[in-house]
Amino acid sequence: ITVPPMTFAAVRGQGDPNDPAGEYKAAIELLYGLLYTIKMSKKGPHRMEGYFDFVVPPLEGLWEQTGTEKERFRWTSLLRLPEFVTPEEFDWAVGEASAKKKRDFSRVERFTYDEGLCVQCMHIGAYDDEPETLARMDAFAAEQGYAADFSDARFHHELYLSDPNRTPPEKRKTVLRHPLKKAPCNPPAGPL
Repeated sequence: ITVPPMTFAAVRGQGDPNDPAGEYKAAIELLYGLLYTIKMSKKGPHRMEGYFDFVVPPLEGLWEQTGTEKERFRWTSLLRLPEFVTPEEFDWAVGEASAKKKRDFSRVERFTYDEGLCVQCMHIGAYDDEPETLARMDAFAAEQGYAADFSDARFHHELYLSDPNRTPPEKRKTVLRHPLKKAPCNPPAGPL
């Protein structure tokens, strides 16, 4: 699939996403705090132009390939922004959330991600069981003439459709995406 550019509220960090007192949990709290500030803005003095009662989207994550040690994971946690949120309104929401919640929201950035060509699959099960699904995705892509295209701007992407606090690990639904490029054509070895 080709995924068009999308704009998100984003927090970048590093560390084990399973650490209950870690940076990842704090990042998610910031993201939801900001999105709910935007959602409730229709009630405040700064009414956003074009506001409609949007649903806060599912959490997403970009993961850099840094090995298997969870303490070294580098990630960007994301919540997609409604299209009506301009850069100025985003900055207002960061200031409003900081003031109302007595917490620094300056780590949250407005981030546009142009994902482009990807292979995508629905993974059902525990997060730790994703490598099997990823291997099938990579094999499918290779059969179609594509190769993974990870870089400083293209990452492993996850969309979390299930609430991990309410869904048993074996029933969790996660959309997985890998960036692709056309695989180089390898001519046969030897004389023709």
